[in-house]
Parts: sequence; structure tokens; C-alpha cells
Amino acid sequence: MGACVLNGIGAGPAETLQPAIITDIFFLDRRGVWNTVYFVFYFGSLAVGPIISGPMAETVGMASFWYLNVAMHAFIFISILFLFPETKWHRMHPDEMRAKGLLPSQQVSDEKINSTNMENKDLEKITTLSGMPDLSHTATAARDPWLGKGTPSKQQFKLWQVNPHPFKAIFYDLWIPWKLFAFPIVEFASFVVSWSASSFLTLNLTQAEVFANPPYLFSSNAIGFMNFAILIGMFIGLATAGPLSDWISMRATRKNRGIREPEMRLPSMIPYVLIMMLGNFIVAFGYQNQWDWKPIVIIGYTCAGIQVAALPAIASTYAVDSYKPVSGSVFVSITVNKNVWGYGFSKFITPWILASGYIPPIMTNMSLITLWCSFGILFFFFGKTFRKWSEHSDVHRM
Repeated sequence: MGACVLNGIGAGPAETLQPAIITDIFFLDRRGVWNTVYFVFYFGSLAVGPIISGPMAETVGMASFWYLNVAMHAFIFISILFLFPETKWHRMHPDEMRAKGLLPSQQVSDEKINSTNMENKDLEKITTLSGMPDLSHTATAARDPWLGKGTPSKQQFKLWQVNPHPFKAIFYDLWIPWKLFAFPIVEFASFVVSWSASSFLTLNLTQAEVFANPPYLFSSNAIGFMNFAILIGMFIGLATAGPLSDWISMRATRKNRGIREPEMRLPSMIPYVLIMMLGNFIVAFGYQNQWDWKPIVIIGYTCAGIQVAALPAIASTYAVDSYKPVSGSVFVSITVNKNVWGYGFSKFITPWILASGYIPPIMTNMSLITLWCSFGILFFFFGKTFRKWSEHSDVHRM
């Protein structure tokens, strides 16, 4: 238990920092791709773990796998500590600029101010006589010749950064994630990420139990190699989910006269929800009826990898697009929700399987994933209304 607590203390910040960094350094139209990359590496490590640990357990003992983990974590920690620059940079909110006299008080109408607060400047309203502007690399570079040519300063490589209000910052870091649970969009993202991850967790918790027993009797080595199917599925999700959601958003933006809404990426969830359902059906009925391992692993496990790379990335990117200034806190909220559900799920799924078989728990979990994802329809049509509820919240000015 103590080891789990220490692991959680380190893993919590590690899970939440990457999406915040992605928000810091990538423009709106690229965040879908890079959030998908993050989730592929995050869940991919959980798939690679059994692939490595199985042969190591058979040949040199399980303890050696934990020593390998310690060495890898030490290398990563030292590399980040000394070689990774600070990416956090505070962009002044229009209210701050007006207070400092950098903007005329009447430069924009009240309506546009409210719109800016609500959209958090992530909805890019670009009006030109010819419609959408030229956003090609050449045209963009002509407007901003420094774009893509800058390098981190020495200040960014310091071991710590000076914060003018450290205690206030710590208080906000502790309070804002809990406050965000009252925001419907953050709740939607939290539940989609949590239950999509639990579909993948089902395979981690059941594969040894199923394939080590008759009629399969596979070795731990062979069972570990089955995770290659999940890994391949994740790479398929990586190759399709991020580009698809960004493409759908850009296409909808053009149709909307250059006004981008966070909800525009939600339709890209549809194919991955169907893939998730197919994978769960095959795994549940394959386990219960002791099918040949090939359809269970090749189709069921691959589908699990595709959906766990795609659905969390799309839903979480939607939440970050809606509340960019608190992107780190958004992911703290998502991570708390995910880990609480994952812990509870891991506790009851095995007794439930022993009592009722594989179909009831796996299909119930699949139904819950489908339910939470189906709320994407509600948010597609009414997400802007939900964002209006929080347009005056201080989360837009942090």
C-alpha cells in the first residue's frame, strides 16, 4: 500500500503536466494530434509493460522488471530536470491589458468582450472580405517572421521559476481542479476518459486469468505478447484520431465563416465509439464462450487500443479548448476521476466475473462508455450554452 501511495504521488503530476505543456506550445488546430500522441504513449506504456515483464518474469524474475522501471524513471527525471525548458507563459487577458492602459477601454464592444471571455480567445474569429484567411505556412510566416524560429532562453532552463504569488498559486492549484467538477464540459471529458480507460483496463485485469487457464494454457511470455495487438491499435488511433478531429474542426470552421467552436471536434468520436462497442462485444463473448484466441486478440484487443487512444484525446482536447487557462487543472480533475473509477473497477470486476461470467461486467461497462460518449450529442448542440454559464468565471483569467 505504501508503494502504491508513493507511486501515485509521482504519477499524478506526470499525468497532468503533458497536456498543459501541449496547450502552452501548440496552436489550437494541432492540439488534437498531440493530445492523441500523449494518450498513445501513456496507455501504450501500460500495453508495453506486460510485453516486457512476461519474458523477464520467466527468465530473471519479476523483481528485475521493477529495477528496470526505477532506472528508466531516474533517467527520465534527470533528463527533464536539466534539459526541458519551462513552457508556461502568462498571456494577459484583455481585462488586464485595459487595466494597464495597453488597450483603450472602448476598443471592443461589450458583446465582443463577453464573447472573448466565454471562448477564452480559443475561438478564432477572423473576418476578411474574401472569407477565410490564408493559413498556409508561407503566409503565416510572412505575418510573423519569428514563428517557429525562436529558441528557449536560459531563464527557461532554471531548476525553478520565480512566482510572485507562490501561496496564491498553490491554493489555486489545489482548489481549481475541484471547482472544475461543477463545469459540465469538464465532467463530460472526465467520464469519457475514465470509462474509455476502464475498457482497456478490463484487458489488463483479465487476460492472464483467461489465457493462462484451460483451454488456452498460454505461458506468461505468450500472454504478454498479446499486448502487441493493443499497441498496434493505439498506433492506428494515433494515425487517425488527432488528424481526423483537427480536420473536422477546420472544415466546420470554414463553414462557420472562420469562427471556431470547441464543439466542432466532437463528431469525430462517432467511429471510435462504434469500434469500442465492437471490441467489447468480441472480448466479452469470446471470453465467455472460449473462442479461439485469434479473433479475441486480433480484433478485440486491437479495437481496445484504437478507442483508448482516440476517445480520451478527443474529449480532453474539447475540455482544454473550452478552458485553456486552466488546462493543467482540467487534467487534474480528469485524472482524479479516472483513477478513482479505475481503482473501484479493479476491485469489483474479478468477483463479478466469478459470480456471473464475463459478459455482464464487460457489457455493462461498455454500455456506460456508450452512455457517457452519447452525451457528446448534447454537448455538440448545447455546449456553447454550458460555456455561457461560466463566461464570467475567474478560470478564464488565470
